[in-house]
Amino acid sequence: MEKEILEEGLNHNRRKFLSRLSLGVGSLALGSLLVPDLFSGKSEAEEAMISALPHFAPKAKRVIYLFQNGAPSQLESFDYKPELIKRMGEELPESIRGTQRLTGMTAGQSSFPLVGSNYKFDQYGESRAWISEVFPHTAGIVDDICIVKSMHTDAINHDPALTFFQTGAQVGNRPSMGSWLSYGLGSENSNLPAFSVLLSRGRGNGQGVYSKLWSNGFLDATHQGVQFSNSEDPVLYLKDPESMSRSERRKMIDQIAAMNDLSMKQFNDPEISAKVKHYEMAYRMQTAVPEMTDVSKEPESIIKLYGPDCLVPGTYAANCLLARKLSESGVRFVQLYHQGWDQHGNLPNEMRLQAEDVDQASAALITDLKQRGLLDETLVIWGGEFGRTNYCQGKIQVDNYGRDHHPRAFSIWMAGGGVKSGMVYGETDEFGYNITENPVHVHDFQATMLHLMGIDHERMTYKHLGRRYRLTDVSGKVVKDLIA
Repeated sequence: MEKEILEEGLNHNRRKFLSRLSLGVGSLALGSLLVPDLFSGKSEAEEAMISALPHFAPKAKRVIYLFQNGAPSQLESFDYKPELIKRMGEELPESIRGTQRLTGMTAGQSSFPLVGSNYKFDQYGESRAWISEVFPHTAGIVDDICIVKSMHTDAINHDPALTFFQTGAQVGNRPSMGSWLSYGLGSENSNLPAFSVLLSRGRGNGQGVYSKLWSNGFLDATHQGVQFSNSEDPVLYLKDPESMSRSERRKMIDQIAAMNDLSMKQFNDPEISAKVKHYEMAYRMQTAVPEMTDVSKEPESIIKLYGPDCLVPGTYAANCLLARKLSESGVRFVQLYHQGWDQHGNLPNEMRLQAEDVDQASAALITDLKQRGLLDETLVIWGGEFGRTNYCQGKIQVDNYGRDHHPRAFSIWMAGGGVKSGMVYGETDEFGYNITENPVHVHDFQATMLHLMGIDHERMTYKHLGRRYRLTDVSGKVVKDLIA
């Protein structure tokens, strides 16, 4: 009987055959849950390069990226500019604006009135960093983080800017940061994916996120990010179908593996071997994922630290707690996307709500990792895809205004994983428009992140369509001043 099944599988369309085994669309979707297979289909030279990773002793083992999708204003968070308050309503000087291009949303404005922050700022920590009143918890961990005020990017609109940060290019079909790390370093836990993705949405104006942001691009499909959801099934299609026992699932996977082995011998296609690992990984995750997403065993002190929202699946706080659990269990790269930071109008009200959604949990994550002895080996990143203009979009009001996109200068913060703590790096002019000290380009940021993970960004490449690609494309330098 088993031989007949195998022969039937070889002589018919594979998808139809799997359907006849009652796998259905759901189980086929498990094909995205893969075990890293670093050498599949690669040349000897590429195998030697991968074997050499990490290139040098890493300072960080894992990354948690708290991406604030929509671009929070640096002028309402970490880049205090009292001059803008003094010159409220005055025109942005041409000498400051220079040749900076504008988006279609403000290019037609006849006036560009300067607008200062509606929030109060104060200085904190040994670095005396200026932090807005809407980030009080972040102010409490200021000595554990490094604020970079001199980030700049090439893109001026959300989709290309977000894609550029995550993949090193403004167009799609490039591997994301998490995929590159999965490709280069693999996973520390064979029961969990090397690259996980968590989504949440705040109370502000949202911008969408798309699966291309955690795509493996031209890398092997084993390196694609696995998205966790806030539904009853944290990873979709992971449960056994109704009426199928665990032993039956085990037998089914073994039969599929045998069928794939016959196909491998016939066609010698490495993707067939990868398919076997698809199902094996999904089978192991059936036990690991429910345990990972269960927060009932977390002590009351941790719940209080992150806030009550950490008990509500799909919230930013819940995702921060889950990120800690995933990272602690060996997931190489955990990517959070929190939507709602696109304040073209009503900024004073909306951004306050957005900050309330993320401030406590972001700080709690740093505190939690630190008290567990994990912060030194975990790189945490917080920030968006670009900054916000120092002039008002639309009509300016005393208590209400908006800001357009600004790629020339913005702020992020980093913590742990070999980054200097209690430091402010870079500076902008008194208008907060141009960088005056220590600029950090997106490719510099990516090169530094890889360096902290023990990878030389110029040496980790992948040949595709006759060209060797890397995360930092053809530029980028490690910002050594940020490294402890």
